[in-house]
Amino acid sequence: MARDPHHPSPNPCTPAEVVLLSAGPGDLELLTLKAVRALQQAEVLLLDELVDPGIVGLAPQARVVRVGKRGGCRSTPQAFICRLMRRYALQGLRVVRVKGGEALLFGRAGEEIAFLREAGVPVRIINGVSAAFAAAAALGVSLTHRQHCHGVSFVTAHTADHGEPDWEALARSGTTLAIYMGMGRLPRIARGLLAHLPADTPAAVVQAASQPGEQARLTTLARLATLPAGGDGRPGVVLVGAALGEAALPAMAEQARALAAG
Repeated sequence: MARDPHHPSPNPCTPAEVVLLSAGPGDLELLTLKAVRALQQAEVLLLDELVDPGIVGLAPQARVVRVGKRGGCRSTPQAFICRLMRRYALQGLRVVRVKGGEALLFGRAGEEIAFLREAGVPVRIINGVSAAFAAAAALGVSLTHRQHCHGVSFVTAHTADHGEPDWEALARSGTTLAIYMGMGRLPRIARGLLAHLPADTPAAVVQAASQPGEQARLTTLARLATLPAGGDGRPGVVLVGAALGEAALPAMAEQARALAAG
């Protein structure tokens, strides 16, 4: 029988482990089997903002605590989230911290791991599908197409001090760029890269990748500079590089029209 997280056992001998669980880009069918098992065993679920709320159905015995963090919106302070994880773990409860995408990529997992280790709380990480891979799947393109690039670079659109990435170094890298947290900075991203890349360099913006409202837009750096910052408010990933020239959007559209007609 599961313990009641509202009335935990006092002063357990050892803290329970905290699981940092990667929920993927939104489609619950992309969860790993390991993630589903962890959810089924969870007693406390700390739920991120961008996770499909239906995930709580996979954690039937857990108390759900929503700790949303989203750019431009009121967010739960990171320090408070860390203290919550420590408190419940020290009460002996199985804590699952659910993060959108891949927990180890731009999810502040490093801060949480360090905090919990310092508190003597064991941490286990369950990997998942990051939004850039779901965006690539939406486009039908390989991020590391060997005829176009020799790798992929994952980058956030702004640094911790709200400065700009080194666009020149990224442009010179010869890799496909997967740019996170950039929907509010589309013109600035494009201008930064246009100083070092041709205007016709393929680019794409994919919002709500893998979800029912998925929207993929294939464009160029020049046209990217004209798009309004923020889009329609939904989170998205910006992809830039020659590999995007292989995107299958026209074929996908034709297939969809054929299905609708038949």
